[in-house]
Amino acid sequence: EVQLVESGGGLVQAGGSLTLSCAASGIADADYVIAWFRQAPGKEREGVSCISSSDGSTYYADSVKGRFTISSDNAKNTVYLQMGSLKPEDTAVYYCAAIVSETIVVITDWRRPYEYPYWGQGTQVTVST
Repeated sequence: EVQLVESGGGLVQAGGSLTLSCAASGIADADYVIAWFRQAPGKEREGVSCISSSDGSTYYADSVKGRFTISSDNAKNTVYLQMGSLKPEDTAVYYCAAIVSETIVVITDWRRPYEYPYWGQGTQVTVST
């Protein structure tokens, strides 16, 4: 069974940095796409970034390009989201999500939450002015 556990959230001042971690179990020897989503109060869940295990491809929302970097450590089955130049509008609960396949992952649009059957519990990121 696939399980995802996020960590690394917290309170940071605008302009600061944080690194989130998503520790995954049950994905060894599988093809996967792991994405970070965020949801602010009263807003829809938004795709932030994702990474594909098959070729290492990465994707970013326009709102975070140049500020956030997604990476993976396959030995640790962990995906990271390095967040820099943080803004108050980055404040949200951040979730990691995964789609896993024993063959190859097929995904239509990485930004759509319904593509992902596995979700972590979320970690709060608060950026103060």
